[in-house]
Order: sequence, then structure tokens, then C-alpha cells
Amino acid sequence: MQNRGKFALLCAAIVLVATALWAETPMTTLKIVVKTQTGRPIDRAEVIIQWNANAKHPRSSFGKNVSTKFEMRSNQEGEATMPPIPQGNIRVQINAKGYQTFGNVFAIDEDEKTIEIKLNPPQQQYTSH
Repeated sequence: MQNRGKFALLCAAIVLVATALWAETPMTTLKIVVKTQTGRPIDRAEVIIQWNANAKHPRSSFGKNVSTKFEMRSNQEGEATMPPIPQGNIRVQINAKGYQTFGNVFAIDEDEKTIEIKLNPPQQQYTSH
């Protein structure tokens, strides 16, 4: 019986420590808005977000239970809202049919951030013949 009590106490302590580490991690809610060069929203664009460590926000500052990569699609308004992700360098990649692929790294230090991305049309194809 005493072993079960010690095990329960140990589990509770682990949960408290993990919660404390997660609470200390500065997080941001990121909203990506995907548009054409003329400002028209692009729906169903693939949005890939990946967090990267930097000197201000190292990986060791949060536990393994914090997600650092998300993949989703934009809605009809061209918006994709991510669940909270750790602050720091965040790589954003956008793939949409009929547009050039976009990729860039943003330094995010705010609690909420909206990034508007305007995609370019495809480049002309050239032949050597």
C-alpha cells in the first residue's frame, strides 16, 4: 500500500513540474493570412509552421510536450490560426496550387502575431530549344 502512495505522490510531483515548465515557456498564438499580390485571399493553401531554437528562446526552456510543428490549410478568408507555439524563430512555409512556394523565418516575441503573406504567381517557363 505504501508503494502505491509513493507512486501517486511521485506522479503528482512530475505533473506539477511539467506544468510549471510549460507555464514558464513564452508562447505565441500565430495567425497567417495568405493573399495574392492584388490582396485576394487564397483558400486551401498549405501552411507549415516550425519553431527553431535561438539564443533568446532555447529548446531547453520547455518540455517535450510542447508542439513545435504544425501543418494546416488556410480557410476561405486565407487565414490559418495556429495553436500556441513557443516564441522564437519560426519558419513559415506556404504551398498553394498556381503560386510560387513561400518560405521565410520570422523572429516572434509577441503573445499574438498576425503575418500577412502575399504569394507570387508562377514564373514563366523557358526552353533552350
